[in-house]
Amino acid sequence: MIIKIDLQSDTPIYTQLRNTIIEGIVSGDLKPGEPLPSVRNMASDLGVNMHTVNKAYNLLKQDGFIQIHRQKGVVINPDGMPEVTADYLENLRDTLRPIISEAMCRGMNEDDFKNLCNEIFEVLKGRRE
Repeated sequence: MIIKIDLQSDTPIYTQLRNTIIEGIVSGDLKPGEPLPSVRNMASDLGVNMHTVNKAYNLLKQDGFIQIHRQKGVVINPDGMPEVTADYLENLRDTLRPIISEAMCRGMNEDDFKNLCNEIFEVLKGRRE
């Protein structure tokens, strides 16, 4: 999997890395049990600080997307992906509320917002198949 980071983006690099790895999992580019580069190698390949990669890996581990072993290194969680929990739904609501509010302020209607969400779902599902 090729990981691209936008160094000019307002989104922190560790967030971009986290999101790219999750998108790689959902698209099937990254399979359960597949190893990821070490923190040092990933940082070197991307030209970023090791602490940035370490932060992304720790967030992914905390959320259950990867496992970090002393002997095996970093792997995509072979036991499956985290499930939708009440906490996840609450965080999702908190994340979506300002996004939807801004869309409404900009004049976007509910149908256009739902269509955009459906379009993104279809693109991600299409990459998986």
